[in-house]
Amino acid sequence: MSRQKDKIYVVGHKNPDTDSICSAIAYAALKTKLTGHAYEPRRAGQLNEETQYVLEKFAVKPPKLLSDLREQIKDVELKEVEGLTSNSSIRTAWETMRELNIHTLPVVRDGSLEGVITIGDIAKTYMDVYDSMILSKARTQYRNIARAVDGEVITGNEHSYLLNGKVVIAASSRILMSDFISRDDLVIMGDRKDAQQCAVDMEASCMVVCQNASISEEIIKQAEKKQIVIIRTPHDTFTAAQHINQSIPVKYFMTKTNLVTFKMKDYVDDVKEVMARKRFRDFPIVDGNGKLLGLISRRRLLNVRKKQVILVDHNEKSQAVDGVEEAEVMEIIDHHRLGSIQTMGPVFFRNQPVGCTATIVSQMYEENGVEIDPTNAALLCSAIISDTLMFRSPTCTPLDENTARKLAQTAGVEIEILAQEMFRAGSNLKGKSAQDICFLDFKKFTVNETVFGVGQVNSMSSDELEGIKKKVKPYLEKACADSGVNMIFFMLTNILTESSELLCGGPEAKEKILNAYDLPEDTDTIMLKGVVSRKKQLVPTLVSVLQQ
Repeated sequence: MSRQKDKIYVVGHKNPDTDSICSAIAYAALKTKLTGHAYEPRRAGQLNEETQYVLEKFAVKPPKLLSDLREQIKDVELKEVEGLTSNSSIRTAWETMRELNIHTLPVVRDGSLEGVITIGDIAKTYMDVYDSMILSKARTQYRNIARAVDGEVITGNEHSYLLNGKVVIAASSRILMSDFISRDDLVIMGDRKDAQQCAVDMEASCMVVCQNASISEEIIKQAEKKQIVIIRTPHDTFTAAQHINQSIPVKYFMTKTNLVTFKMKDYVDDVKEVMARKRFRDFPIVDGNGKLLGLISRRRLLNVRKKQVILVDHNEKSQAVDGVEEAEVMEIIDHHRLGSIQTMGPVFFRNQPVGCTATIVSQMYEENGVEIDPTNAALLCSAIISDTLMFRSPTCTPLDENTARKLAQTAGVEIEILAQEMFRAGSNLKGKSAQDICFLDFKKFTVNETVFGVGQVNSMSSDELEGIKKKVKPYLEKACADSGVNMIFFMLTNILTESSELLCGGPEAKEKILNAYDLPEDTDTIMLKGVVSRKKQLVPTLVSVLQQ
């Protein structure tokens, strides 16, 4: 089974903001238009209220979640196998395995997996060759018996089954044969007329006549009357007896409980771990309803294709989708400080000191001579409004504002009205827990051995910010442990007054901030006037202090 046509994912950071989502959507559309390949926007986490509002306003479907970039079974080419029915013979199973060069074969009913048969299971049929009742115990079909001995059914119902009796070879005198042939037995014999007659008289269920020996019309008529199946084979009695066990149906030897199967979404690392503990070489892949999709082997896992991804609005490993180190990073489009993403080879890396990734994406549309459609223009404009706090943030450049105003014209939106609606939606956190609010817009940073996190919420209402503060402040110490950081900072940013109150969590957090902004030790409320940007104002100041 070949893979679906390779997709290249375009994805932002783990706590996606409006820029991260809108830039991914617009850039995926641009790359698809330019290359003809499938570029798919994805999100690496839950959407915040502001972003949800923007997508709903412009009738854009939210990108699907991409939580892990590790290789999955769906990234591996599967072995296409139809599987056998449980009534197929061991011989059919063996021939199929040899033809497909596999050691495990799925057994299916109406496409759904019932069990698996392996070469080891087939070997057992030869170990059990001394059990003369095995064919009837296994309810073996007569046509399978004929096929196993390369014979033809002369008379009788080839679709019926050997249900009772043992397998015997008629090599003795008629008197001795009468003693060991019972009703319903399967009798292997040669051209001896007395042996054939004896088998008919004893009402055997099946006669296997070897070396293509002649069978009289009289014997055939008697056999028909008694519903005895007659099979004629070119083999001698020794070869026929040796091959006859190959007629046993696979259901008698197959494994049908505790089956080891995998699904398309399973991660290759996890699959390898399970495979290492099992004796099988090939494993069935099934869908959610148990339908067989194909087989996978250890060898095929060596040829797994890495997922291909373009990162937008971040280049820090701690902010990236899990498993990014195992993916093939194709491009990075960002406007933040250089972080810790390492790539296997050279990549297209575009990083500009502007207020928003969407500004860069808009430039790339222009540079490639591609007109931005109104919907993507609206998304990119919303992203710039969000990231620059409607041009109030110190990260905002003239290019950001000019780009946003051009995009607004294309999209037919009023920037001031859109901004008010977005910020109102973004600060409407009713029903959200302290944990939800804390990690809504949250990023991790690493300096030397110290890991710190910064969350932020923006609002045009000081009353609203006060309510959020009461909810979040008691949770911050626990937030450190929950997010695995040494220190945590939470910015309550008032867009109108262009200032942020800073809440701290962690043993040294407050001390570091007071030191960074040269504030008195007895400062109770940390109010940072003119500080509204996490990226350009707070994080660089903290990094500078932590590096000393």
